[in-house]
Amino acid sequence: MFSSDNKKPKQDKIMETSTQQNIIAQGTKIVGDIASQGPFRIDGTVEGNVKTSGKIVIGKSGFIKGTLQGENADFEGKFSGKLILSGTLSLKSTAHIEGEVHTTKLAVEPGATFNATCSMKGTVKALPNEPIKPKQPEQQTAQKPERQA
Repeated sequence: MFSSDNKKPKQDKIMETSTQQNIIAQGTKIVGDIASQGPFRIDGTVEGNVKTSGKIVIGKSGFIKGTLQGENADFEGKFSGKLILSGTLSLKSTAHIEGEVHTTKLAVEPGATFNATCSMKGTVKALPNEPIKPKQPEQQTAQKPERQA
């Protein structure tokens, strides 16, 4: 009886920790790499690599310098480095992003600063068919000034 009762609480504890949010509070600075299966909220400073399969929220006072890998991210704070997301990147009006971004979807509120090289996985497939089309209008615009001159 006692051994079966002890097993159930341990299983419940394992399930609880995987769904709980990891929080790095304001005023906290971490130098190094972080890996987690659960969601993250960062209001402090992280210098290093962060990897998670959950959602990442960077608060207004949050700052990450390094590589960030995850599914979805909401930014209110600052980021500098390489950002790799398999889902959506949402930038609030207070967000400041610099570096390299790889994502599937991008949502930017007015006022956000986005100084990054960005590649979106969803549009990469459409690019090989489209380069011919933009070249034709450029040639037409080049011909228009000749006609006017």
